[in-house]
Amino acid sequence: MATKSEDVKVIEKVISMAKRELDPVEYARFLMLITPKTGDSTKELREVRDVESYEEIVKRLKKENVEILP
Repeated sequence: MATKSEDVKVIEKVISMAKRELDPVEYARFLMLITPKTGDSTKELREVRDVESYEEIVKRLKKENVEILP
């Protein structure tokens, strides 16, 4: 049976391969698929929207080099 350390290495390898082989949108979808779902993302997004203006959110995303499409 594999140890947790070996499992982590396999996961890191798969994520590295996905990052190389997928375009940014596909990679984001992949991460969403493998990430455990907890909480209410719609509620969390509304809470961010309620504290930050649209312009502030876009500015923060651009700072993180996220491609903003019209």
